[in-house]
Amino acid sequence: MRRLPPLGAIEAFVQVARLGSIKAAAEDLALSAPALSRRVQSLERFIAKPLFARRHQAMVLNADGERLLAQIAPVLDSLSDAVESLTSTTEVLRLRLGILPLYASQKLFPRLGELRTTHPELHLDIDTAAHLVSRLGDGLDAVIALSREIDPAFYARRLDRNSVYVIGARSLLERADPVTRPEQLSTLTALVHRDMTDTFTAWRTAAGLDDIEPLAIDHFDSGALMLEAAAQGLGVAFMHASHFDDANDPRLVRLFDIEVESPYSYWFVCRPRALQTKPVKLFHDWLIRTVAEV
Repeated sequence: MRRLPPLGAIEAFVQVARLGSIKAAAEDLALSAPALSRRVQSLERFIAKPLFARRHQAMVLNADGERLLAQIAPVLDSLSDAVESLTSTTEVLRLRLGILPLYASQKLFPRLGELRTTHPELHLDIDTAAHLVSRLGDGLDAVIALSREIDPAFYARRLDRNSVYVIGARSLLERADPVTRPEQLSTLTALVHRDMTDTFTAWRTAAGLDDIEPLAIDHFDSGALMLEAAAQGLGVAFMHASHFDDANDPRLVRLFDIEVESPYSYWFVCRPRALQTKPVKLFHDWLIRTVAEV
């Protein structure tokens, strides 16, 4: 058999290539940065040519590195799958998923039957507590997060793009002085999600109403409760078009026909190394194929 470089050196090379950083790859592989650098250097010595262009706080593949990655990354993934299949003691695959309750109820749970039919071996442990992304690798395998952007140290896939709607009770249009003009926001309470604090300012700026202040701004950490508060006439909710459409609540209406792109999106997020595990990969691929809207 022909002599091969150490598997650890190959794994280090692939992770640095995927993450573009020695530091991020070292954290993902639970190694020190110097130890990871030595592994990459040992592979370069074995091949007798450099594989990266080294820049300040970044590692960028050169032409030889690109060619090597294209050839060995799929082989390494197949090797991981083979080892996992032989060492598994059960056919049940378990994914610890962090998810926001409203996305779970509106987007995920209506399709869980299809997921179970497609992958009967895959089981989900659902976690709706706060600080989802920061708990990746510490109790969570993957999360569906709502954010402007995701730290590039993580693998992230955008699931949607949305518009900001002003959502209120239908009674606001049926009263003696119906709410039909944006200036009337000064008489209403704005309901804003703590994870989407810029929805109100983004909508107000797009509407050219920077000088308008609502009667008050109430903050929520639950989208479902925001929609219920709006339906009961406690204020108007600044939320996504999909939240309104999927709620399908006859008590609610969209106020003001003003198109405003949301600065926030839902994202599938995990550590790059986690994407190589079978439960995360199965769920990721099914989610992108079935639920993602971009």
